Amino acid sequence: QVQLVESGGGLVQAGGSLRLSCAASGRTGIRYTMAWFRQAPGMERNIVAAIDWSGGGTYYTDSVKGRFTISRDNAESTVYLQMNSLKPEDTAVYYCAADPGGRITIGRYQYNYWGQGTQVTVSS
Repeated sequence: QVQLVESGGGLVQAGGSLRLSCAASGRTGIRYTMAWFRQAPGMERNIVAAIDWSGGGTYYTDSVKGRFTISRDNAESTVYLQMNSLKPEDTAVYYCAADPGGRITIGRYQYNYWGQGTQVTVSS
């Protein structure tokens, strides 16, 4: 089992920045792929970014390319999402997720472990 705890969400004006963190505990010795998903009210939960175990492979959904950066510190069992140039349409609950498969996957049902989510609100 892996437990994931997100932090760093909040209210920010359009154009601002936030940095989300996801701290993992439990069976962190497995080479998990980590990802950030987001879910707006009434919408499906969709992937934002993913990173493989080594950190050398990443994925970004088109709407955040050039604005968001995913990274990880395996020594600290923590994954980050740096969000710059935020837009009102980025408003959502952001979830951290872990997939023990090792390769980058973008389907939500391939991720076994989830955090509780952190709210990000971007005002116009």
